[in-house]
Amino acid sequence: MLQKKNKYNLQSILELGEGQFIEFKESLDNTISKEIVAFANASGGVIYLGITDSAIIKGIEISNKLKSQIQDIARNCDPSINILLTQIENILAIEVIEGLNKPYSCSSGFYMRMGANSQKMQRDEILKLAIKSGKIRYDEQICSNFDWKDFDDEKFEYYLKLARISNNMPKEDILKNLRILTDDGITNAGVLYFSKQPYKYVISSKIRCIHFNDDKRVDILDKKEVDKGIIGNIEFAVAYLKERIPVRFEIKDLKRDEFPEYPIEAYREAIVNAIIHFDYFLGDTIAIEKLKSSIIINNKGELLFPKSEFGKKSESRNRLLVDLLARTDFMEKAGTGIKRVSDACIGNGNKCNFEFSDSFWITFETNVTDKVPDKVPDKVPDNLTENQKLIIQLIQQNNSISLSEIAEIIKISKRKVLDNVNKLKDCGVVMRVGPNKGGHWKITNKPI
Repeated sequence: MLQKKNKYNLQSILELGEGQFIEFKESLDNTISKEIVAFANASGGVIYLGITDSAIIKGIEISNKLKSQIQDIARNCDPSINILLTQIENILAIEVIEGLNKPYSCSSGFYMRMGANSQKMQRDEILKLAIKSGKIRYDEQICSNFDWKDFDDEKFEYYLKLARISNNMPKEDILKNLRILTDDGITNAGVLYFSKQPYKYVISSKIRCIHFNDDKRVDILDKKEVDKGIIGNIEFAVAYLKERIPVRFEIKDLKRDEFPEYPIEAYREAIVNAIIHFDYFLGDTIAIEKLKSSIIINNKGELLFPKSEFGKKSESRNRLLVDLLARTDFMEKAGTGIKRVSDACIGNGNKCNFEFSDSFWITFETNVTDKVPDKVPDKVPDNLTENQKLIIQLIQQNNSISLSEIAEIIKISKRKVLDNVNKLKDCGVVMRVGPNKGGHWKITNKPI
């Protein structure tokens, strides 16, 4: 088990910056009660007095009067809120414990911490929080039976690289600052990100990717179920779809333009959404399906707000999972994911449908109406590869083109170009007229 150390490491805190659990304030002002309430209604957090919004240490004069004033503010919240005050040189850390009697309010109303902001809550949100206040968030629960031999240092180091966090201090300090580790042990979020085999501790940690040959989910071409952790699952699922999504090419003036059947920006965002907002209490598996004319991504977990507000607001089921991923390039600005999905589909000519029940379904419809590329001879084998079709187009544009020039445009090796040309020769589509130097290519267009 890791040894306990001081969790307030200013260097690490400044590097992490403001987020779900960290707020900087240059001095005490009349918004402090709002921030205390927001953290108490969420999952707790720390307010650092003496640090500017841009993470510059200004320092503050710390006196018993100041400490008493802050304690009075916390006690005057409704109901009163427990806080811990710690002096770090000329910085005062105000740790707000997650409340057990939500919702909390101050004189200006009810607030909830969402990412790096404290947002005022509406009536329905306050009622919903009151109803759900007894439910513990799965990702923040302690995994009491975790064996530290199962901690994957390679995953941890890879995450630090993605999040641009320096690995120049004890692992325990970094884990505590990220809220993955507490005095009671590692959280389920830590297990989902950094365990060698998350499924050993979290039964719903896997994702299932299936490639169907039809639209009826009958003829399965391939099926994979993986347990690579949050980052690994996202990367695997994106790569799985990318490998199976055809790309249409158009060559003009010996330049190649690519038109994918589905935009990677859309299905990558949908995969991230499914994995991060999944209801891990359910013990189910995330399903990502590639059908003949659609992609369906299923996230088991109902919406946390009315359907009428879908696309207009964001609420995290797993705030710790979101906070960790938001530090990487896998997530953009909170609350904009649905718009990015829709915009990417519109730009690529795809339809995108959202369905809600006890699950959240995203369906992408193909933009392909005619899968036969332009300018390819009518009588060619049906099983030509995309590269072979590209070679035919290039020869039609320039019958003197060399193998090296083809390789450069298509971005494959000269050897692979030669292999493809020989296959086209064997099936009677292409022939060489004259010698290698000084000769030219000819598309025969003869019956096969």
